Amino acid sequence: MVQKRLLSLDFLRGLIMVLLALEAAGLYHVLNDAAEGSWWHNITIQFDHHKWNGLRFWDLIQPGFMFIAGTAMAYSLHKQQQNGVPWSQSFRKALKRSGWLFFWGVLNYAVRKNGLSFELWNVLTQLSFTMLVAFLIFRLSAKTQIIICVGILLLTEALYRFTNIPGFDQPFTDQHNFGNYVDLLLMNKINGGGWVAINCIPTAVHTIAGALAGKLLLSQRAHKAKQLLIWGAICLVAGFGLDWLHITPIIKRIATTSFTLASLGWCLLALAACYWWIDIRNHRKHLLFFTVVGMNSIFIYLFFEIVGSRWFNGYVAAITNGLMDMAHFPGFLMGLITALTIFALEWGLCYYLYKKKIFFKL
Repeated sequence: MVQKRLLSLDFLRGLIMVLLALEAAGLYHVLNDAAEGSWWHNITIQFDHHKWNGLRFWDLIQPGFMFIAGTAMAYSLHKQQQNGVPWSQSFRKALKRSGWLFFWGVLNYAVRKNGLSFELWNVLTQLSFTMLVAFLIFRLSAKTQIIICVGILLLTEALYRFTNIPGFDQPFTDQHNFGNYVDLLLMNKINGGGWVAINCIPTAVHTIAGALAGKLLLSQRAHKAKQLLIWGAICLVAGFGLDWLHITPIIKRIATTSFTLASLGWCLLALAACYWWIDIRNHRKHLLFFTVVGMNSIFIYLFFEIVGSRWFNGYVAAITNGLMDMAHFPGFLMGLITALTIFALEWGLCYYLYKKKIFFKL
């Protein structure tokens, strides 16, 4: 039986990439600066990471990216199994994909004006690990995979609470936790923003859960959206409960257990809502805007992270700001138009690749 394409997956992946592209184009920075001191600043700050203990909308983007990657992997592996591809061949493909993800993740921050830098904080380096873990346990039962996820979260708690390394023995304190210590070992540096490389351990739960959600949607079971909603609610209660009871604070920058569970809950609810609305209720109009970006997600991510930040954004800004400056446009409008122009050009590039049926995959 030919499996129908999951349009809600294409939409969610595209939505995440559109949001990331708008951020890379500088739109949220422009809006946040303009909103300073006004009531809608409470809205614009949702498009920036929380400084430490708390959860904002933007903190859900990376978990969503990793969750959807797991869901897409489930569909890919299901297709491979239907085509009779042996596990060993799938494993080699998974290793190759993880290797490329790691390479591009390191390269993203490697080239600096003052020389080369080795850093492991990029989402692609994290994803290279989580995708491989999710693949290795993909054929196990759902119950076994859930037990593994619980074990991963308990391991995270143990590492932060009980390692007691001098100077890094404060589990949930920035610059003094176990994750910072590991970064010193791996990279001989600590991230000033509090991000840590071992986030790849707890966030493996996002990718594993995404793969489990994909397997559920591929199954013949009834009430799939309802089951996703139930699991989403359980994760939300568990995650926020740990924070509210002052057991483990929600901290995105070190991917605490409470953060991992709370963000996973939102991912499950988002998938449930989109699956019900798009694939069950068959509301499929106006998806193209997002899907053309989502279907080349790796390409456009690398484009705006490497090419955009180092050349393209500045080149476009020099043209648009130069023209608008001659017409005496106000600063806010100049910033807004420039950001939207950068995004429009990147979207147009994705649309061109979509029309030519060119899709970059790892």
